[in-house]
Amino acid sequence: MASGAAIAQDAGPAAAPAPQPEAQQLDAVVVRGFRQSLQYSTEAKRESTGFTDSIFAEDIGKFPDTNIAESLTRIPGIQLSRDVNGEGLNIGIRGLGNSFTKTTINGASVATASIGLDATNQNREVDLNLFPTEFFNQLTVYKSPVASLPEGGAAGVVNMRNMRPFDLGAGGHVTYSLQADYNDISEKTSPRGSVIGSWTNDEGTFGVLAGVTSTRGRLGVEGFETIGWTNPNLTNVQCGTGASGFPPRGSVCDRNGGNGWRIPDTVPDNAATLGAGLTPGQVIDRDWLLANNPGLSIEQIGEALIPRLGRPVHMSGDRDRDAFLGSVEWRPNENANFYLDVLYAKAHRTNDRIDLNLIGRNGNIIPLDMKVDANNVVTSATFTNAQFFLEARPYREDVQYWHITPGGTFWFNDGNAKLDVQANMSRSWMFRESPTILFNSPFTTLQYTNDGGIPRWTTDLDLNDPNLGWTWDGGGRVWAQNEKRVTETSGVRADLQLGEDRNNVKLGVAWDENFRRIQGFGDTGSDWQPYAFSQVTDADLAGYILPGPAGFVTVDFDRFMRDTNYARYRDAAPEAAGPNTGGATGGFKEQTRAAYIEVNTEADVLGRALRLNAGVRYVATDQKISGPVTIGGERFWQTLEGDYTEWLPSFSAAWDVADNVVLRMSGSRTMTRPNPSSMLPATTFTDQSAQVANQGNPNLTPYISTNFDLGGEWYTGAEGFVGLTLFNKRVEGYTYQGVTTMPFRNLGIPFDSLTDAQQQALNSRGGPDVATVNVQQQVNADAELEIRGWELIWVQPLGFVFDGLGFMANYTDLDIKTLGKDADALAGNVYGVSPSLWNATLYWENAVASVRLSYSWAEGAVGTGPNQQGIGPAQIYGEDRGQLDLSASYTLRNVRSQPQLTLNVLNLTGEERRSNFWHDNAVNDLYDPGTTVMVGIRGSF
Repeated sequence: MASGAAIAQDAGPAAAPAPQPEAQQLDAVVVRGFRQSLQYSTEAKRESTGFTDSIFAEDIGKFPDTNIAESLTRIPGIQLSRDVNGEGLNIGIRGLGNSFTKTTINGASVATASIGLDATNQNREVDLNLFPTEFFNQLTVYKSPVASLPEGGAAGVVNMRNMRPFDLGAGGHVTYSLQADYNDISEKTSPRGSVIGSWTNDEGTFGVLAGVTSTRGRLGVEGFETIGWTNPNLTNVQCGTGASGFPPRGSVCDRNGGNGWRIPDTVPDNAATLGAGLTPGQVIDRDWLLANNPGLSIEQIGEALIPRLGRPVHMSGDRDRDAFLGSVEWRPNENANFYLDVLYAKAHRTNDRIDLNLIGRNGNIIPLDMKVDANNVVTSATFTNAQFFLEARPYREDVQYWHITPGGTFWFNDGNAKLDVQANMSRSWMFRESPTILFNSPFTTLQYTNDGGIPRWTTDLDLNDPNLGWTWDGGGRVWAQNEKRVTETSGVRADLQLGEDRNNVKLGVAWDENFRRIQGFGDTGSDWQPYAFSQVTDADLAGYILPGPAGFVTVDFDRFMRDTNYARYRDAAPEAAGPNTGGATGGFKEQTRAAYIEVNTEADVLGRALRLNAGVRYVATDQKISGPVTIGGERFWQTLEGDYTEWLPSFSAAWDVADNVVLRMSGSRTMTRPNPSSMLPATTFTDQSAQVANQGNPNLTPYISTNFDLGGEWYTGAEGFVGLTLFNKRVEGYTYQGVTTMPFRNLGIPFDSLTDAQQQALNSRGGPDVATVNVQQQVNADAELEIRGWELIWVQPLGFVFDGLGFMANYTDLDIKTLGKDADALAGNVYGVSPSLWNATLYWENAVASVRLSYSWAEGAVGTGPNQQGIGPAQIYGEDRGQLDLSASYTLRNVRSQPQLTLNVLNLTGEERRSNFWHDNAVNDLYDPGTTVMVGIRGSF
């Protein structure tokens, strides 16, 4: 109880409590379990000054959700990003992307090197699935900042507080859990378990806590990908507009661009075309296409959309994680408290990913009897001269993370002055190898159908037969591709509080350093491929192919890697411009210095308490951005430097206008530092006159958000309350591709690294110190992103209906628009934001049993800008998605440790994750993570 009340203070990062804190009594907390965690959250919100939401563990090592990210979705305004296996990965707050959320552990910055299965983390996102829920007893989301909080979260700050020895009081305590998980896609059962022990001496001066967790997870995902859609690149002969060449963009056969599908000029001579009744060598012109596709115009044929690479996907592998938490507290006297927290986590992940691709891009499919809908999406056809390729990528990934936080709190002047001092260091690294093995099927004729779901086809080929006639010929490849990432954080901060907790002045200083490096390594055919082809010829290939688990073949990975000496070529792969996950090779190092002053006070207005918080934070940032550059055949790492300063004021007020009603108001200025990927050097010249170059922009200014919140809550008793918040954000600093003119010397590259022609061109314009270059780079838009929205939350016990019954629900609605000179350019850079989202939980529990049903839903969002795959108006759209989860438990109260039997079911109805390309019946990707059932036992001594 004392722990829960102490955390309820609106004082930024959680600090160790005083030796004899004045614990604030919560309103009639007589329940345990989920209702108790809800009541702690309700009281923490009620006592805060600004707009904060907290989630508490029911008990030590017993968080109410299976994933930290998924726990946070119970907070209004939180948008969850899920990995392709359905697991919660990271969060966004109030309409801003995941990289706008600042994540801390005990108030110290967090940066992780992991990237998720679909490799979405290329900015400042933090993978929350790396951290075991068992180690944390409180999550707090600060939507309105205070000056004492670390800067960096324009959307908000999430602080995760790990357990410490004195959280449970004196004596020894042990908590254990053991669980078995079964996923209906992987069809495997995997174990997980944890043990956490704590001890404090009788005098209450010294305590230790240690915990370990271990998870042996199994990955199982089935899906379908297209990598975009494409249409034919008809020649003038096929369009009927000329004798040679191709029609210009915007003409009758090329309205929207794209043109990745090349229908052959003449009918090829192979078994597929002969079996389809075609005559080899016959010219495929306009008349031929119209005759063989009756009912279609040449315009419809020219815009007919098929998947670029229609491919069913199967993923299987391991998701293992081990972690350790250690914490020591020492209270030598009533005026001092020291602590040391150490967190370590490592993950080993594998993914034998296979997909079978129907070749649309750069392919030579010949359409027969093709039908299209009003959007020119092909709904049915006979395709001949079609070909598949098997793409096998056996990912192997290792991630490590450690975080150490020493600190202390000192009280002076009879407790009216307090000094908190804390340091932190963390390091995370990842190595991921993802070789590609790709070989082709024979040509075939197939029946293609797309009736709004997943495109499907039938063919006479048995695509699960290793002896089908698979071949390297026609574009087969063997690539070694690796990625290494390292992140490091370190910092020191000191906070001085003058006065007691409700009326005080706070002063503080902080120094932080943040480092990240991404390196891609690739052997794309220069070394491993010729050796592999010499060892595994077409004649040998069938011996390395196996029937697969998804209706098409797979590869005997161990044998293939061994016989082609893969490990040698993997380890010798040269550094590449970027990894195959879409990032760019390079890194950054940021040093920040901050200082703040903050005032907290309480006054009586009309007989009611008014709580105020006001302050300002000053921060200075120095950045060094480094990356590889190749000019004139010479490769070297270039470093660009930038710096900026910001003043970040904040103000919050909470007025208890009635016994159970609180009104709140907050205004603030918050920041997020720019995307490092937009700042990497990557300098290239596009012409021999050295007039135009591409380069990252180290002078990008941060995203600055001006925020105003207005709202309040009505507290209905126990854990119940109803809350409404209106919020407005104006975000400056968004970027778009622009042109900056600067002297050549400002590019930071050696003059003698240029070609002779480029050097002569610069000298003719006055030399390298005078000649200017038009640099294409990301620049800050002269525009603002305005986010307006409202949040509604209702937590209500229903004991008057049935004892122990209750519900909680929240809804968030967002309206986003762009304002200013560059509003149109900015509008094309805002993606992935759900306009509305909600979640609800119905719960019931008594002294021994509990059941919870939770449903979360997010409206579909625009995922990309236009011009996807060269088709002007095409964008990617995410579909609406909801997920239903079940959690139940039963406690054996008459057994030692009172073990609790648990049942959790994730994605009870088996919902899929889907996005579409331009049209609802043009799927871009779809993943089915299946349903996961978890049965376990946990208890405490």
